[in-house]
Amino acid sequence: MASGSPRRRELLSQLGLAPIVRPSDIDETPLPGESPTDLVLRLARGKALACEKDLPPELRGQTVIAADTTVWFRDVELGKPSDASEARSMLRTLSGHTHHVSTGVSVYRGNEERSFVETSDVTFYELTNAQIDAYVASGEPMDKAGAYGVQGLGRLLVREIRGDYFNIVGLPVARLVRELESMGASPTGGTSLLCDILEGRHA
Repeated sequence: MASGSPRRRELLSQLGLAPIVRPSDIDETPLPGESPTDLVLRLARGKALACEKDLPPELRGQTVIAADTTVWFRDVELGKPSDASEARSMLRTLSGHTHHVSTGVSVYRGNEERSFVETSDVTFYELTNAQIDAYVASGEPMDKAGAYGVQGLGRLLVREIRGDYFNIVGLPVARLVRELESMGASPTGGTSLLCDILEGRHA
């Protein structure tokens, strides 16, 4: 897995998969005029390719998974806040509105590559200044894109989700497993990765 995200690693581990973590270091600067969805797709592909090229001989031929997630509102990306003031500003922007969370995923297996973008829509409740201040004081927003974590206290800000919840956490695992299965991946050497996982049969 070409990502050091503990949340992505945990999501895969919950399926009984044990990824080898080899984060890729690439330039993540957006290109001029690049949309948020184009950005995450480009970065995921870049991370997967960099990881695949850097694999040691004993790992050659292994399936490489890379992902990149962004939070965006009205075509403007909301990254991790630099300080508490910026976190409060982001949360005020999202208050009472619907924003988007997009994850680009790229998979390399042998000579085959599959990439896709999954987008979920998240609607926040109207937030008071006191609620925003209390959430920022918890410290949770500071290392989260968009200044919130839906899997943590940030769930109390969310009124509605349309789309894949796990995409918002950082990895659309249901679609990823189906892409892996279509590429012939199976932890037991069987014909169905999805059935292997559902039945609790893992390598």
